Amino acid sequence: MGALLQHMAGEKPTYFEIRNRTQEWAMGGQTAQMSFWDRPLHAMTEAFTAAGFRISVISEPPFVPEAREVFPEELREITGTRFLSFLFFVLEAG
Repeated sequence: MGALLQHMAGEKPTYFEIRNRTQEWAMGGQTAQMSFWDRPLHAMTEAFTAAGFRISVISEPPFVPEAREVFPEELREITGTRFLSFLFFVLEAG
């Protein structure tokens, strides 16, 4: 939910911008700096194919229904259960 968290923090990420961002996450009593790279879809697919992979699946999973209870304002205008947040790729070696 990177884009949603950025929006909640008052940021206005640009879709076509390629950037690295770091967040501190707490899990199991430990904190860690997590590094994320935001890239537009065309940058991802071009990098995969340039490296010799064939893309066999691109999946955009829905958010869980409980998300509307946790983020009511942020998801108010979103109809259905999908919005751009995470994409999963299945790649095959060429």
